[in-house]
Amino acid sequence: MTSSFTSSQGVNSPTGGPPRRRFSRARTTRVLAASLALASTALGVTGCDRAAAGTLHGSKLELPVAGGTAVVDTGTLAVSARAGDGRRMVLSEAAAAAGGGLGKPGAVTRTADGARWSYPAKGLSVTAGAEHGRLRIRLRAERDGSVSWPVTGTDRAASSVQLPRGEGLDIPVRDAFWNAGAEKGGLAGSTADVGADLALPLWGYALDGSRGRSGGGKGDGQGHGVSYLVPTDIGTSLRFASVGGRLRSTATHAFDGGAGTREYEVSFALTDGDPVAPADDYRAYLAQHGKLGSLRRKIRQNPATAKLLGAFHAYVWGEARTAAGIETLKRLGVGRMWLGYDAGPHPMDAAAVRAAKKAGYLVGPYDTFANGQDPKTADSPTSAWPDRVYPDFCIRKADGTWETGFGGRGCYLSSRAFEKAEATKHYLADRTRTMTANGADSYFLDVDATGEVFRDHTAGHEMTKAGDRANRLARMRRLSRDFVLGSESAQPWANEVLAYDHGSGTPVADGLWALERDKPTWGNYYPENAPKAFFKPVRLPAEVAKAMYDPKYRVPLYETALHGSLVNAERWELSYEKLPAQKTTRALLAMLYNTPLNYVLDGRSLTEHGSELAALQRYFAPLHRAAGTERMTSFRWLTGDRTVQRTVFGNGTLTVTANFGSTAHDGLPGGCVDAKLRTDAQPRRLCPAQLTPAEPAASR
Repeated sequence: MTSSFTSSQGVNSPTGGPPRRRFSRARTTRVLAASLALASTALGVTGCDRAAAGTLHGSKLELPVAGGTAVVDTGTLAVSARAGDGRRMVLSEAAAAAGGGLGKPGAVTRTADGARWSYPAKGLSVTAGAEHGRLRIRLRAERDGSVSWPVTGTDRAASSVQLPRGEGLDIPVRDAFWNAGAEKGGLAGSTADVGADLALPLWGYALDGSRGRSGGGKGDGQGHGVSYLVPTDIGTSLRFASVGGRLRSTATHAFDGGAGTREYEVSFALTDGDPVAPADDYRAYLAQHGKLGSLRRKIRQNPATAKLLGAFHAYVWGEARTAAGIETLKRLGVGRMWLGYDAGPHPMDAAAVRAAKKAGYLVGPYDTFANGQDPKTADSPTSAWPDRVYPDFCIRKADGTWETGFGGRGCYLSSRAFEKAEATKHYLADRTRTMTANGADSYFLDVDATGEVFRDHTAGHEMTKAGDRANRLARMRRLSRDFVLGSESAQPWANEVLAYDHGSGTPVADGLWALERDKPTWGNYYPENAPKAFFKPVRLPAEVAKAMYDPKYRVPLYETALHGSLVNAERWELSYEKLPAQKTTRALLAMLYNTPLNYVLDGRSLTEHGSELAALQRYFAPLHRAAGTERMTSFRWLTGDRTVQRTVFGNGTLTVTANFGSTAHDGLPGGCVDAKLRTDAQPRRLCPAQLTPAEPAASR
């Protein structure tokens, strides 16, 4: 899939085909409830709706929100706030529309929960109100155009920005590395498609005073910050700029009638400045709108889903995909695994699948419904379809040309065309039946849950990007009835139907795609039984390693929002052994976030790394079995340099402390992690580097 953070394509298939801060969720809920209760009486009126309507002073609309009062300038769409303790904050500067400002506003009309007005010169109408303790502003356009708003990070007290790039980042706004351009690993000058490049449709800022002198925060809920949620993420982008050595960000929404993006909504919430507060706000938003999935519910609906709890994930090759390979994993003491295999000429046979299921593992094929090629010359079985699926189902751009497929091969196929044909032709059902004839109980459907969706101009199966999402969601829901379903880099709109995801754990930096295209360095897609692209160890360039894996910038936004809904892992081409220099950091992050490690395995890697894998999986398994269905309730830094971090899951079900530094902290050595279940008398310790073989394996 492509990314506007990066200007290139990533790898989309295992065959080279379709390429001391405490945050208590319970405390936040109580604060929100109390704030809403206060809001209903603050204006001396009765009834929550009338209170939520706020007051209007000239062009300033004041609305009560959780934690204070939001102020919207109806003349410019500038937004500010007063917190309950009197702190004043700038949430957004004035908006700019295509071709200039918004123009003179029309008359303001009061509504039950706020007000509405318009900008006639730009054909825009606006409604603003309070909803669930947030300020919600909606823009609707009469004609095509764009608006750049909100303009964020301009408050002089802004200290850090929270960005859901993969699992998540918390970036000090003055950090020189991130204020550099993308070519040096930074953010300045880069643009992210909110619906495609971000793992969650949000961002946030913390303000000075929100974190204690040690850098770990106070944990008293008295800090300040803001969360920005964009439910209308399709057509919305977020651009970063460095102004005076400080990171700012501006959202731009394109109003396009044909694309179905004439409406734009942003919800603002005041937070305590915690680094995961925007994600916690989004989790609450999903729950309030009935869109938050539950892994427990998925297990009740399909008991095989429980096999994900405690499992590491691996794509298997050569001997590792045979019954004998499964027996090797069992002898090593690996109790739970998800095993995937590609759709090449030698998939896992029925005997291997039976052995895997008997061992308590999940097993399933890699597939994609997104790519089509001429069946006579297709280079992957997943791209060959019967009848005239290719080329009749190809997505066409406005100029009539095809939407070129993975890696410049074939075309992207229209989900609308498949949906229209499925009732009579059963192309997707037949494909699934063929792929799982060996008895597989899981399924990995590449790209369906990513943010890369398409508009199709083909007569007979026209489709907007929102329509593409809806079609993909419908077919994933059908698959999830019979299989433990996963997909790539799962966007939150798919969290209710997916059981697992590969990719949202990875905060991909620009330089990664360039490295993956450098085949002599990265490795190619051969030999067939152990493609170097997956098995050859590589060293990341320093700026890429820092952007992706420096723990002082990493925060669990995705897990805060969706842990307990689905199981999240890193991208499959970034197996645990692929990046030797990052192994300890990645193992600590996995245990801290309660997420599985991802591997690729063949006979050789089972021999060289099998005992290490087994030791890591045995440590992880009881922790994930206990907390995999729980929400992440706390994340905090314990040291000023952010190298010691702690998470809590559920109501104290699991507490994990990881030391990413080189010196001991409170008895925990550097490079080690302590995990304590509620029932444990003492923490369980893991020092991943001590498990690594003394002599590195020879390069493949």
